[in-house]
Amino acid sequence: MDSAPHHRPRRMPFWSLLDDDARVQLRDIGSMVAFPPKDILLRQYDLTDHLLVVRRGCAKVAANSAGGYQAVLAIRNAGDLLGEQAALDGGPRSATLTALTRVEALMIPSSLFRAAARSTPVIAFALQQVLSERLREADGHRAAAGSEAVQARLAALLLELGGEYGRPERNGSVLITLPLSQDDFAGLVLSSRRTVSRVFEQWRGRGWVTTGRNKLTIDRPDELKRLSSSGY
Repeated sequence: MDSAPHHRPRRMPFWSLLDDDARVQLRDIGSMVAFPPKDILLRQYDLTDHLLVVRRGCAKVAANSAGGYQAVLAIRNAGDLLGEQAALDGGPRSATLTALTRVEALMIPSSLFRAAARSTPVIAFALQQVLSERLREADGHRAAAGSEAVQARLAALLLELGGEYGRPERNGSVLITLPLSQDDFAGLVLSSRRTVSRVFEQWRGRGWVTTGRNKLTIDRPDELKRLSSSGY
């Protein structure tokens, strides 16, 4: 694994791995649904019989531990497949997915999706790629937690979010308007809220970032790039 997450090759979401015929096939067996910001797409421990393909928007993935701690595991974007594990094995949902922006998604019954994957090789291949990517993602998080400083992981995360959802400003800064709390940032970089708060305080003091309610501005992207590349 590379020392900073933003150095990884950009992954291909599920929808992008399909050809036109496969997309038509899935549209025919699914239905479009919409979720406003903060709405729950899938809830941990629920037993439901469908999965989702995000067409627009993004959602955060969070899981509660037995001790009550909530860990934010990932952010899913347009094209991503959601709820595939429970759809395949019939078990309960392993995480809660919450809309960060308005989300439009294709909802597909699990039984129909499994049948489509069995009959259409390109869907089966795309599903396998997603499952493999999720395993690599989990392994990468564990490796990063043991080998990288929190500052480097947080810098790489902000740059990734800025590239995906940021709005460049005339002065060279990047505005990110996603409703992510410091607890969310802490979960995404596998650290504590206290540590992440301390890092943000340092960066604000240096003029690198400006934080506000449901928004964050990267004022010095060059400094974050340098920090994420160094791994320290």
